[in-house]
Amino acid sequence: MANVTAISEFIFVGFSDVQELQTVCGVFFLMMYMAALTSNLIIIILTTLDLQLQTPMYFFLKNLSLLDVFFVSVTIPNLVVNSLTHNNFISILGCAVQVFLLSSFTGGEVFILTVMSYDRYVAICSPLHYDAIMNGGTCVLMVSVSWATGVFFGAIYTAGTFSGPFCGSNVIPQFFCDVPSLLRISCSERLELIYTGLGIGLCLGISCFTCVVISYFYIFSTVLKIPTAKGQSKAFATCIPHLTVFTVFIVTACFVYLKPPSIVPSITDRLFSVLYTVLPPALNPLIYSLRNRDVKCALGRLQQNLCARYSLHLILQNICQWYSVSQVTSKFRSF
Repeated sequence: MANVTAISEFIFVGFSDVQELQTVCGVFFLMMYMAALTSNLIIIILTTLDLQLQTPMYFFLKNLSLLDVFFVSVTIPNLVVNSLTHNNFISILGCAVQVFLLSSFTGGEVFILTVMSYDRYVAICSPLHYDAIMNGGTCVLMVSVSWATGVFFGAIYTAGTFSGPFCGSNVIPQFFCDVPSLLRISCSERLELIYTGLGIGLCLGISCFTCVVISYFYIFSTVLKIPTAKGQSKAFATCIPHLTVFTVFIVTACFVYLKPPSIVPSITDRLFSVLYTVLPPALNPLIYSLRNRDVKCALGRLQQNLCARYSLHLILQNICQWYSVSQVTSKFRSF
């Protein structure tokens, strides 16, 4: 039987042993985190307040942005703090929470992206039945199932990973608790739960990917039958942002999880892991705002409303000041 040493905490491997370079990396990723957080919060505010964005597509986009905010907030703040304080330790409980949240939000995002592809399929292939199919109750049900499935997948994944003790080195060659690194140092003799979680995740991932591919096969087939180039361009404009977001998410995930395993991950491997966690959340709002006229118009209306309220506040403030001065002047004259 292997000699099992109780491990109470893990140590992350930073980008460099030079503290100055770690500080620079921490500041850089803090800026990327703030950019991703701000852009997604803007999308959430626009799709919540603007009446013209109260459609199923933007309802799903709001949930995608919400998942992106949670997803990027699981790992990047901890990376920034570790880089600035030069403290790379994390407890087993903190690591388990990180794995659970990261797995849950990843699963939820995959399902939301799949639901968004179905929404585009109905909008283009069955436009006359769109309102009946994608009604409010259906949209809420789809989003609820996506979030619930993500949480279920995260619970199974986390339970399988932490079902047994860890032995050997407590060094995780990443900047966050990723399951492949944890499984390398796991001493669990009961692998059923681990394989169950991996199997469920693989089946769900393949099913979602297949649904997206089938949806876009029918979408492209329908769009190419439109007789006018203007109609085709308009139809493609509603699909390209989602297809781009889905592609970025899948490609970055493949770079991280489908690359050949290495005993000692290089700096490039860790850099790809950072890009996987911060790049999709940062690019998603940008992709949707660049090619989406509705989002641009909504942002313009929000700016106008804010400017109007600020101008009204200044006018009221000036009136109050004028009234106060006039009252003081009248009292002075009375004496």
